[in-house]
Amino acid sequence: MAEDEDDYMSDAFLKQLEEVRPGMPMLKRVKDSLKREALHKENNVKNRQKTYKEQEQESREALLHNTISNENRGFALLQKMGYKPGQGLGKGGAGRVEPIPLNIKTDRGGIGIEEVKKRKAEEKLEHYRRKVRVKQQVETQSLEDYRARMRTEREERQTEGDLRRSQRACEQLDGQKGISTPREGWYWPQPEQDKEEGDEEAEAGKTEEEEEEEDEGEELCPLDKLQILTSYLRGVHFYCIWCGTTHNDEEDLTSNCPGDTAADHD
Repeated sequence: MAEDEDDYMSDAFLKQLEEVRPGMPMLKRVKDSLKREALHKENNVKNRQKTYKEQEQESREALLHNTISNENRGFALLQKMGYKPGQGLGKGGAGRVEPIPLNIKTDRGGIGIEEVKKRKAEEKLEHYRRKVRVKQQVETQSLEDYRARMRTEREERQTEGDLRRSQRACEQLDGQKGISTPREGWYWPQPEQDKEEGDEEAEAGKTEEEEEEEDEGEELCPLDKLQILTSYLRGVHFYCIWCGTTHNDEEDLTSNCPGDTAADHD
């Protein structure tokens, strides 16, 4: 057998093996193994040689915690000039009491690198805040635009509904006075079915004046039509669609009706 080979029957080889006895629980063996491993690591840490930087750091901290003794030449000169331990520097004793702290530079950055990092961090933070403000302004503006659009659409729907009510009221009131033809074609509601059936005949029988009047009516928006029709109903029939009442005369209408718009009746 070669000399460098371990004899597996020797005592040295057997001591390296974990103690395994018949009937020994597996959990206990695992715990013992972990305990031995932790103890081995702890011994390695205790026996490890400290690096030069660690030794330097420990000696620096020890010296910083010690007060200046009389052996220090600077301190001895101060005492000769009347300085007493614990007294502030200066004629009135209002100056510094403790020495200026050390600021050991351990990295490889140049002088002033900390100020540069600080300035860049502040610029980055300001840039982020600016982006947040812009985003908030955009979201606020979008919300205001959405609300304005919803308000406009709601007002348009209300105007169209008031116009249809005014047209039906105008047709009924004109009929009660024996008026068989509306002053303007759009003063009365136009049934969709009748309008589709008579489109071709109406187009063929229209005069130039009727076409011009129709073009003028199409150019008017629902709000303009509502205002014109409201004026007609109030002036001819003394009727207000928002009051839902036909008044006796103009004086009765003026006295009992709040106004000629929907907002006046809110």
